[in-house]
Amino acid sequence: GYVCGSVKCVVVVVSGRPVVIQPYVSTIDALVAAWLPGTEGQGVADALFGDYGFTGKLARTWFKSVKQLPMNVGDRHYDPLYPFGFGLTTKPYKM
Repeated sequence: GYVCGSVKCVVVVVSGRPVVIQPYVSTIDALVAAWLPGTEGQGVADALFGDYGFTGKLARTWFKSVKQLPMNVGDRHYDPLYPFGFGLTTKPYKM
């Protein structure tokens, strides 16, 4: 079975650029773009488990499909999945 259909689902995307995820967005509860954390993967885990708060804002537009590329803020047909600067801020959460 499909894991995100059974439990609360946080998807961590580890990539060097936005990837096509739009077909899956409706089935996940949260999405974290970790980019390429290198040796700092523990920092991603700390934020996911609520040990530390974090602020995450997209440094680039996240497209819906590759057919939209190139896509830039201000383009006449700018219709991203997540716009430039999209994100949130969390506080630490300890149980």
